[in-house]
Amino acid sequence: MNRTLKIGALAVGLALAPPMASADTFVRMVSGPAGGSWYPLGAKIMQVMQADIKGIATSNGPGGGVGNIKEVSQGNAEIGWSYGHTAYNGYVGRGKFDKPYKDVRFFATLYPGVVQIAVPKSSSIKSIADFKGKNISPGKAGWTGTAFAETVLSAYGLSFDKIKQAGGTVHHVDYTDSVALMKDGHIDVFVAVTSMPQASFIDLNFKPGIRMVGIDPDKMKGIIKDNPGTFATKIPKGTYEGMDGDVSTLATATVMVVNAKLPDDLVYNMCKVFWKEHATFVEVKKTWKDVKLADALAAAAIPVHPGAERCYKELGVKKM
Repeated sequence: MNRTLKIGALAVGLALAPPMASADTFVRMVSGPAGGSWYPLGAKIMQVMQADIKGIATSNGPGGGVGNIKEVSQGNAEIGWSYGHTAYNGYVGRGKFDKPYKDVRFFATLYPGVVQIAVPKSSSIKSIADFKGKNISPGKAGWTGTAFAETVLSAYGLSFDKIKQAGGTVHHVDYTDSVALMKDGHIDVFVAVTSMPQASFIDLNFKPGIRMVGIDPDKMKGIIKDNPGTFATKIPKGTYEGMDGDVSTLATATVMVVNAKLPDDLVYNMCKVFWKEHATFVEVKKTWKDVKLADALAAAAIPVHPGAERCYKELGVKKM
């Protein structure tokens, strides 16, 4: 498909009134895996934008935090979900990125993505240090959760290769398959970076029952120092039924990015509609109530798209 956007004249309009766009405008989103939070929210966001912005067509496809940065920068999608530290790593070309992906621009800060590590309730695993030789499912290659899992393992002197060398396995599958694997007794550990509570963990807590494994505070200090944009947090007791205490872990900010070459007026309009319809997205996922306009630029570690910048200036949002 030719990704060239043929944009007609876009009238600025009043505060939250969307301008008109030509019928040739196609906006493609890459969000997250089936079973996660991003995918259904992404589908709703695209549905709302198509309904509210006359003349555009939209789509939402699955993706992952690392891959989405590449897809958006390369022009295979116009908007994508990721994490603040992942967007920065992609922009400068470090970590899981083999080169800088400079054609991404910041669009919005959403809610925290929390590292959640679950083992069966009956498991003898007490610490991440016990993962050596175990069967784990950290997510698909190219997902931020997978990269995060590697980072956490490294702090304990472990890696995917070391786990396999010790007789364990690493399953690079999505959330749905991870749940099935744990229910069938084929994995000992499931790792995901996502919102709380999350459907996959709720499902596993029903059967076979799970226990969350925390990250040691002394290990977190080193991880945070080496990964700007990450921060210490807790999975509060009661997040999942049966949790009788808080669990220490890491988090990063979920963000949205757009392609740098998108017309300013189009991104301006998308930004206005995005925040106008906030309550609609809460209906899809209650986590969305934690998405605040005042924090829209909080995780902007890469340049903000000029269209979004104009939107936020009008809405009184300043970069922190």
